[in-house]
Amino acid sequence: MTIVSIVLQILLGLMFLMAGVGKIAGSKMHIEGFKKWGLPQWFRVVTGIIEFVGAAAVIIGIWEPSWAAAGALVLGITSIGGILIHLKEKDSFKDTFMIVLLAIFSFIVFFIRLSDLADFPGFN
Repeated sequence: MTIVSIVLQILLGLMFLMAGVGKIAGSKMHIEGFKKWGLPQWFRVVTGIIEFVGAAAVIIGIWEPSWAAAGALVLGITSIGGILIHLKEKDSFKDTFMIVLLAIFSFIVFFIRLSDLADFPGFN
């Protein structure tokens, strides 16, 4: 299971790093998306920071597994929020698919690494 987790962590890390940096930097796609959904632009930046931090934690988790569990939980919860926005706005399956896939990957990593969460700094 460790290899599966590491592969998923790398995918999650890269995907959420790209998405987070795009939101923080203010890419046109993300600005337009948040306008379309009726969300304020400050929320785009906050979402980008959360995605960036979660992605960093998942990548750190390759060497410190407790970080993978924490990061995957953050990314999974963030993904659920994204899914709910897409459903509320009745976006197409094509537009919603990637966030659903990332949510599934996040929760798979979380459950694989759940037992390691007890070793997260400050928990012991």
